[in-house]
Amino acid sequence: MEPVQGAHTFQASGTAYDAFMGRYSRALAPLFADHLCAARGQKALDLGCGPGSLTAELVQRLGPDAVAACDPSPSFVEACAARHPSSDIRFGRAEAIPFPDNGFDIAAAQLVFHFVTDPAAAASELRRVVRPGGTIGACVWDFDHGMEMLRAFWDAALDLDRDAPDEARTLRFGRAGEIGELFADAGLNDVTETTLQAQTTYENFDELWNGFCAGIGPAGSYCVSLANNQRAQLRDRLHTQLGSPTTAFTLHAVARSTIATSPTTG
Repeated sequence: MEPVQGAHTFQASGTAYDAFMGRYSRALAPLFADHLCAARGQKALDLGCGPGSLTAELVQRLGPDAVAACDPSPSFVEACAARHPSSDIRFGRAEAIPFPDNGFDIAAAQLVFHFVTDPAAAASELRRVVRPGGTIGACVWDFDHGMEMLRAFWDAALDLDRDAPDEARTLRFGRAGEIGELFADAGLNDVTETTLQAQTTYENFDELWNGFCAGIGPAGSYCVSLANNQRAQLRDRLHTQLGSPTTAFTLHAVARSTIATSPTTG
């Protein structure tokens, strides 16, 4: 089976995304904004905004008029714009950001670079839209230290199908230094990297499983591609993988966050 990845795997409603991955991106957003040193008086772009987890954090810190965002999913753009009507929310891809040169003090991509078709072009575009001396940042899930929800899902899937398209195997930028190397190649300065830890609590296993059944991202796309009996087997295996929870349980996630500075000359 070919890997299921890219923006087309996120053509879902904002509500569905919030129940699946948004619960993690909301927890991650304030930590990422801290790493970006986002503060009042700056203008910021949220690249690949989704329904707006990072957008909301930036709006709270900078004010709605100081925040812009874009995403290649029309449903996410609609959801983000509805939630932040005073911010400039546009349809657009990372490789062709729909904003002018030098327009922002900060441009940030949260949980985006795993799915960018041309990462070098995206890094160049981030540099283009940020003023000289401004901040560019990206964070992605860490494949070495673990994003428990996805790791448990793919371990369960691999138990049943050795060819399951495990994101740790099929996607880039989940390991130390990868985003930093991309930023350095784009001519950015002062590259620094850290890890951010987020968590979420599920009321029960069905709440977790229903997120996969919404078909969002590579894991959800794989889940809904299965025949009913295969999906039922995967559900049972994942339940066992997580210790057969019968009540509320918490899962943790680690993200790698990399920031850099746009050069002041050249």
